[in-house]
Amino acid sequence: MSDSDTGAAGRSQGEMAQLSAIELNVNDQVRRLEVDPRTSLLDALREHLRLSGTKKGCDHGQCGACTVLINGRRVNSCLTLAVMHEDDEIVTIEGLGDPDGLHPMQRAFVEHDGFQCGYCTPGQICSAVGMLAEVEAGWPSHATADVTSLRITLTDEEIRERMSGNICRCAAYPNIVAAIRGIAVGRPE
Repeated sequence: MSDSDTGAAGRSQGEMAQLSAIELNVNDQVRRLEVDPRTSLLDALREHLRLSGTKKGCDHGQCGACTVLINGRRVNSCLTLAVMHEDDEIVTIEGLGDPDGLHPMQRAFVEHDGFQCGYCTPGQICSAVGMLAEVEAGWPSHATADVTSLRITLTDEEIRERMSGNICRCAAYPNIVAAIRGIAVGRPE
């Protein structure tokens, strides 16, 4: 090993990144943290704030287990840095409801057995809440039959397409679609 290699290795192991003091609005509570500026929002939620409902699956944005709502939009928290979200409203599964007052989507997942092992369920539920807001706003998807219409028909194909970024290893997809459909009933289509 050359001197330059040794020096580089020593710096990467020995130097600590300067911590950033941030305030995050998570589930309607302002929380103060000091984090490495490279800390993902997922790690800030789980490791610093001890909100373990948001799951770490792939850590590459491919499974959706870490989905949270940021300003009402669904986001893979493993792909964004905590320091980027100081002025944002972050909602995790813990902020949607609790055992005594479930969010309607949480209740629908229970009623339609939209989970099996439950690992992906928090991300599925947050994604479904965000997805229904997108439908209400008239945002088309790849499966939308008429992209010029502001009224989207929420077919099973449309739900599956919009939820395709959330993977369920237990394959509870039919029940997840049924849960989302159960909530969407009564919405204008």
